Amino acid sequence: MAKRTTKLILPDEIITSKIYLIRDKKVMLDHDLAKLYNVETKVLKQAVRRNINRFPDDFMFELINQEFSILRSQIVTSSWGGSRYVPMAFTEQGVAMLSSVLNSDQAIMVNIQIMRVFTKIREILTDNLSVRLEIEEIKKHLLNHDKNIELVFSYLDELIEKHDNPTPRKSIGFKTSAKDKT
Repeated sequence: MAKRTTKLILPDEIITSKIYLIRDKKVMLDHDLAKLYNVETKVLKQAVRRNINRFPDDFMFELINQEFSILRSQIVTSSWGGSRYVPMAFTEQGVAMLSSVLNSDQAIMVNIQIMRVFTKIREILTDNLSVRLEIEEIKKHLLNHDKNIELVFSYLDELIEKHDNPTPRKSIGFKTSAKDKT
């Protein structure tokens, strides 16, 4: 059985730079995907609309005008173009579904790369979360020790205070007068 290889078409950084956080979801926009797939945005949108039942809301959604204007103000580059229509935003699952709608070799290879980048991002976020949880555990542990250390220091302070201000003790033994000493 021959081993299939997929050659790297684009650096991961290019794909990563095209992933945005919109509505608390990591998404890619239709015009960026069209560029990566080497098709016109119009063609990509037509393919999606012809197969709209493959793209539920958690796979793809259209930006509202407010999101679109905020996004446009954040991406101040000439490559944005003059689109009159709000873009479609595709989640990871939506991007995966695009490969079945746009069945070209370029689309398949780019989709494989995009899926790998999404996976790397998810791994980084998971690693970051586990590190944060470990830090919280350490903090809790230290706080418990801090309370014990605080208690030890308060006892030491009491001992130091007693040592600096001793209470007078009763004398033991015979008392001699000052005359007897001379």
